[in-house]
Amino acid sequence: MPVDESAYEALIQFLYRTPIGLVQTTLDGTIDMLNPMSSQLLMPLARDTGLDNLFTVLDPVAPRLRSLLAAYDAPSGVVCEGLRVDLESLGMAQVLSLSVLKLDGTRLMAAVTDITLETQREQERIASRLSNAARTDALTRMPNRNAVLEQLQLIQAREPGAADGEGAGFAVLFMNCDRFRQVNDALGQSAGDQLLIMIAERIRTVLRPPTDRIGAHGGQLAARVGGDEFIVVLDGLRRPEDAEGVAARLIGATGRGYTVQGHDVVCNISVGIAWGGPAQESSGPQDPDALLRDASIAMVEAKRAGGGRQVRFAQAMRERAAHRSDIEADLRLALQEEQLFVVYQPVVGLLPGGGTDYAAGVEALVRWQHPTRGVVPPFEFIGIAEECGLIGALGDFVLARACRDFRAWQTQLGEQAPRLLAVNLSRAQLGQPGWSETVARVLAETGMQARQLQLEVTESLAAQDAQIQQRLHELKALGITLALDDFGTGYSSLASLHLLPVDTVKIDRSFVSQSESSEHHRVLIEATVKVAQSLGMGTVAEGIETVEQADVVRRLHCNKGQGYLYSRPLTTEALVAWLAQWPSAG
Repeated sequence: MPVDESAYEALIQFLYRTPIGLVQTTLDGTIDMLNPMSSQLLMPLARDTGLDNLFTVLDPVAPRLRSLLAAYDAPSGVVCEGLRVDLESLGMAQVLSLSVLKLDGTRLMAAVTDITLETQREQERIASRLSNAARTDALTRMPNRNAVLEQLQLIQAREPGAADGEGAGFAVLFMNCDRFRQVNDALGQSAGDQLLIMIAERIRTVLRPPTDRIGAHGGQLAARVGGDEFIVVLDGLRRPEDAEGVAARLIGATGRGYTVQGHDVVCNISVGIAWGGPAQESSGPQDPDALLRDASIAMVEAKRAGGGRQVRFAQAMRERAAHRSDIEADLRLALQEEQLFVVYQPVVGLLPGGGTDYAAGVEALVRWQHPTRGVVPPFEFIGIAEECGLIGALGDFVLARACRDFRAWQTQLGEQAPRLLAVNLSRAQLGQPGWSETVARVLAETGMQARQLQLEVTESLAAQDAQIQQRLHELKALGITLALDDFGTGYSSLASLHLLPVDTVKIDRSFVSQSESSEHHRVLIEATVKVAQSLGMGTVAEGIETVEQADVVRRLHCNKGQGYLYSRPLTTEALVAWLAQWPSAG
């Protein structure tokens, strides 16, 4: 059959010009034929060996090739396809792709392709995806802290002229959910995650589209930076009040109720604002981490003020935050080194005939003996312990120590020993699942009788939610008595007193202190006593400091009294001496 010379020439030209390297070899790799592109691609590898044997040329970068062929028993077919050959080990920034086809029992065909650019593009795409992932919160799909820091760096890297005049300011809004932990504990983590997604969407809604023009070149970035914390960066602001306006809208939008897994939930936010405008108006340092820290400090101030509000950072806040940080660090050490101790304030019985029962009970109060500062008053560290999560450990320490002391008094004093021990409870303790088992264990270890232990919870805490009241019922089931502390200052009222599982109502000192001169306060005390008595509850008047105050509360039939008139808080040794000077009740 005659050969079509034009077709043959076309084939030769195709093989000659194709951008793919083609090599025909014997089964042992000896090269029979190759086109110019294969020579171009392989020659840098063959400077020492020459282009005589394909396996020899590729051994340094593709040592698997010989074994792949040896393991291939079929008479023909694909031995390998797209084998990646990276030349980096030879000092060359080049990547080849190698495919080998077995033609028959004696011949191989290899195709070599330069995939350096494709590899670079792939690496860039992977890097881009990783970068996006590193800058994105997995739950809400919002930007994360890394993205916030990048945004702030871009803002601060503007040319000086771009940061002058109208719209020159920017602000960081640091947001934290006020009751998220309670929701998460009550409904579970999946419900908490759902709530966070809803909050994130409401934040986006406030910022998209902007409801008013903030500045000449305004920009906004909303991010979740961890847990229940969100950040909004506002750029192109004219004045700090613009940021406060956005914060107010965020508080309003996120404060509306949510429906989470069939439950109605309210979760307000507290917002701290750090202004990053011109130096004369800014909060101080313009470093991104410093701005985030200042905004966070302001957010904590908003929470301390009651939550559901905004606070703009001021320099004095940083000093207070530093002080709180020092106290927190020292307090953690104090718990480890037993610097804390317990003092006891007597609670006396106001007997109907005018007598006084000095052994009616005591209230346990924590104190801190700092190694250099001396005794630290409770108001300096109790609030900080609540904020930093140490109040639970502190309260557990007081409970265990007080129960041991109480049992020692019974052994030492007999009938003169106090008959009731009152210990304050914190939200952290009541929020711990199974905390009633902790109390039961303390009672068992110390030999304390449950009926002699009175646990006290503030009025505002007892009335706050169903979970707290459930914990209180669990404690009552142990045989412990419960007292409602600071009554008259919280959320409950006389009308709702019957709903709370308590045995004793402690009338706040603010009522007792004015009982001598104010008929209004005397009426309130009398009403509280009568309602409590009708519900089978006892009453304690707190903060009695004068004989006249004691006479008033006794006349109004209050069962017990407590205050400096009878005694200040005493150490264990001082309490024993104080009790010894009074006859036992009877």
